[in-house]
Amino acid sequence: MKTFLRLLAYLKTFRWFVLLAIFLGFFTIASNIGLLAFSGYLIAAAAIVPFMALLTIPIYIVRFTGVSRAVSRYVERLVSHNLTFRLLSQIRAWFYQRMEPLAPAQVQAYRSGDLLTNLVGDIEELQNIYLRIIAPIVVAILIIILTFYVFTIFHVALAWVALAFLVVAGVGIPALSSLLARGWGKQQLTTRAELNAQIVDGIQGLPELLIYGQAHEQSQKIHLLNRALGRVQRRMALITGMQQTLNEALMNLATWTILMLAIPLVLSKAVNGVYLAFLALFILASFEAVQPLGEAFQFLGHSLAAGERLFKVVDTRPQVVENVEPQALPNPDQGYTLTLDHVHFSYATEGKGEEDTEVLHDITLQLRPGQRIAIVGPSGAGKSTLVRLLLRFWDPTQGSISLNGQDTRKFALAELRTLLGVVAQDTHLFSDTIHNNLLLAKAAASPAEINQVLAQAQISEGLAQLPDGLDTWVGEQGLRLSGGEKQRIAIARTLLKDAPILVLDEATANLDPETEQGLLVALEKLMHERSTLVITHRLIAMERMDEILVLDQGHIVERGTHAELLQQDGLYRQMFDLQSTILDPA
Repeated sequence: MKTFLRLLAYLKTFRWFVLLAIFLGFFTIASNIGLLAFSGYLIAAAAIVPFMALLTIPIYIVRFTGVSRAVSRYVERLVSHNLTFRLLSQIRAWFYQRMEPLAPAQVQAYRSGDLLTNLVGDIEELQNIYLRIIAPIVVAILIIILTFYVFTIFHVALAWVALAFLVVAGVGIPALSSLLARGWGKQQLTTRAELNAQIVDGIQGLPELLIYGQAHEQSQKIHLLNRALGRVQRRMALITGMQQTLNEALMNLATWTILMLAIPLVLSKAVNGVYLAFLALFILASFEAVQPLGEAFQFLGHSLAAGERLFKVVDTRPQVVENVEPQALPNPDQGYTLTLDHVHFSYATEGKGEEDTEVLHDITLQLRPGQRIAIVGPSGAGKSTLVRLLLRFWDPTQGSISLNGQDTRKFALAELRTLLGVVAQDTHLFSDTIHNNLLLAKAAASPAEINQVLAQAQISEGLAQLPDGLDTWVGEQGLRLSGGEKQRIAIARTLLKDAPILVLDEATANLDPETEQGLLVALEKLMHERSTLVITHRLIAMERMDEILVLDQGHIVERGTHAELLQQDGLYRQMFDLQSTILDPA
């Protein structure tokens, strides 16, 4: 019930559309009832009424209801579908906006296929909340009330019998169907979500599946899930067919019963015989309102399951909470000093009943304007985690990160992130053109600015050789480009952002040595104007750093300049000697 009420709340914005659509739905079915019932009356009356003038009103009613049924049905469909599409559009935007603060800390707990199912399948399922649940139920109630009232005019016994049949058709049969389909609607959504997840995983990992000879096994998983989904869908279809059959049988039984009850009333002159066809056709047409209620009960289960899946995501508490009254960023004329003060951090392992292992332990450093600091260490030392903390994708579990002496948690997230230009080892390129991927950093960038950063990233010549140049489509995740090309485009995009603090997280890892050296020379010019944090395990150009911090298992084990660390004969010296041996075996 809580999920249903939460979904119902989204209709408040469109309440006048809802009321209009419900009225039109009621008017459409009422017009159809009027058309059939008064047609029956007109035929019966024409047989015994000698003057056609006495049939003028019934004739006009038949004409009016015949036309109004078609017109109101068209307008009702127009209004209700317009309402549904507006509602779905609003829910999609709301879901994405609620998911944004969860990224990346909480979103990474979900598979891509699950999120795709949420954004597409589950939200599409919610269109039934209005179209096939709320509107049909309200319209059915109004038609039942109308039918009961009209039949009481003739005889109260007829009214109660008609009411009983309509309630059984509208509540009893759907309840039976729901009992038979209990849990199947939720299982259908769950199976479909798992199928989508396996398909997305299989497509994304197809090269690895082919390399390791596991493509057939993945195909079998998808095949088994598809068969399971088919079994659930056939079960639901069987229940739907049974429900429709019972409705048809009940409708005919109701018509026959009303006739059997009305005939003695006609013979006793309690009811005028000319209304016999009117009553039979009235109850027959009234079933149009209650027949959709069986589907409404089924779709209710589907929609509630979809709603629960959506709310499970959006109700997740963000790892990082936005300050409700953020402070303005410090004056840029003063430059920006970034300070980490005794920072500790561990990734949450909720529900495992064990203490979290610290990824970072007692990290202290200060990056002053124009200063260059390198953080080096073996893989898994916690280097990249520092970048996530600086961007406030996570917050430290202990200690603080400050900007010009003010805790970064006091600033708006969007404003804080404008100060950092980050080039990561695995940079995401959107399935778009190179030009549009660059504009993510600065939407109003001029062609001259774009050409400048491309030249600094040493990719201008390579792009000039492409047939479409900057308009080249990079493909999903940039798969149409080489690793080096992707990395240089990512570097150009970061340079275009022109942030005062530059963070290079294994930025040159995918480049050949010659290009890497050339790019470091270009970056050297930019480092004079920016605070630069270089995170790497490759000890290249370390002599240009003002300070080097050596991380190992989350601890700073050494710090100093390149020359000082070589003299200490510690982990840094071991890494340097090892890399020197690999690069120059002689």
